[in-house]
Amino acid sequence: MNEAIHRKLSIAPDIVRDLLVKFIRNETNRTGITKVVIGLSGGIDSALSAYLATEALGRENIYCVLMPYRTSSHDSTTDAETVVRQLEVHAETIDITPMVEPLIEKFSDMDNVRRGNIMARERMIVLYDVSARERGLVVGTGNKTEILLGYTTIFGDSASAINPLGDLYKTQVKQFAAFMGVPQKILQKPPSADLWAGQTDEGELGITFDEADEILYLLVDERRTESEIADYGYDEMTIKKICRLMQVNQFKRRPPVIGKISYRTVNIDFRYARDWGT
Repeated sequence: MNEAIHRKLSIAPDIVRDLLVKFIRNETNRTGITKVVIGLSGGIDSALSAYLATEALGRENIYCVLMPYRTSSHDSTTDAETVVRQLEVHAETIDITPMVEPLIEKFSDMDNVRRGNIMARERMIVLYDVSARERGLVVGTGNKTEILLGYTTIFGDSASAINPLGDLYKTQVKQFAAFMGVPQKILQKPPSADLWAGQTDEGELGITFDEADEILYLLVDERRTESEIADYGYDEMTIKKICRLMQVNQFKRRPPVIGKISYRTVNIDFRYARDWGT
């Protein structure tokens, strides 16, 4: 960890809270919808999203969904239940095991990544179905680090109507979550998508979030070159790996590319505001 760069990642949590609470309230209310739906995993990101949404809209308008799989950690469920009790929000548990097993069982050679993608997409199917039933917007829980590195399942955990955490690096999420009162047990456990036994986010990435965030901050926020970042003492292969992940996962950060044949093509030069007319 480079202490000087790490300090640059510090945020003013009271200002961030004000901005993100207003963001959730404004983006929800402008649609005429008053409720939101959040997939609560027991991890820090979804917990923080729930705390922010509750402050923005009131506990009566928050609907959390716990979606365990048969191999999910028991701690994940109990930690999610702790958040529900503390916030006093509506919640239900929907086991995704009987939904994903028929597809997984069809392919004996299926690896953990494919299994994880199926689970992530099934959870989003459940969330959007609940959102239709409850007439609420789906709140995303992905942070800036995951979005930039592509550490997300497209049309799975990356899908949402609004995302309050997408401009916060993982280390900033941890700092902000402590300020918002997220339980210490959730703050201290290793980040994990809990897609298979023993899985951790940093283990999969092969780099700590502290180091990844510092390099990403220099690349994205300060627009530094690879050689300039190496001058700070970071490993050149790690820098190249992060740059490569950002490049190859750009497709996850944009809408599907449309072949242009007209003068006004959606997402190319049809540039009205997203919610034109509202």
